[in-house]
Amino acid sequence: MRQLLLMRHAKSSWDDPKLSDHTRPLNARGRAAAVAMRQVMADLGLAPDLILVSSARRTLQTLAALEPWDETPLVEPMDSLYLADVPALFAALNGVAETARSVMVIGHNPGMHELALALAGPLDEANGHMRHLAEGYPTGALAEFSVPGPWGTLAAGGARLVRFVAPRDLTEKA
Repeated sequence: MRQLLLMRHAKSSWDDPKLSDHTRPLNARGRAAAVAMRQVMADLGLAPDLILVSSARRTLQTLAALEPWDETPLVEPMDSLYLADVPALFAALNGVAETARSVMVIGHNPGMHELALALAGPLDEANGHMRHLAEGYPTGALAEFSVPGPWGTLAAGGARLVRFVAPRDLTEKA
């Protein structure tokens, strides 16, 4: 069984209108949320072997806030993940080596939300994580999936949603 972790970048700053979308950094709230999600991942024992990350500044800064890892994963910044749609995200995942046990993708909406919904398949109202995912994919949110088959054949409906956690869930529980 393989594990797939999908994370939307943390909250970014719009303070400098001269910056291109690709170069926008995280804001203070985003940095704090990413650090909080690092703790969630550590508490759950989520540690990817491979991280595919958009080349945008905010996704790379989200990744940096998740470090350090107990065991350093292979990190692949990918221009093709910048604002990627579902077919581009599936293409990236289908190209993952079969030796990777756990893969994390750090990217953008709407692609991350659409990919998560596609992977999970039909909405199961009895599953609280699926209901939560169906409501939206806020910045800094993380979806964990179990993937029974090879990466090369991963397609819609081909994974099981294990959990969905957003930074705001952490403050609501506190």
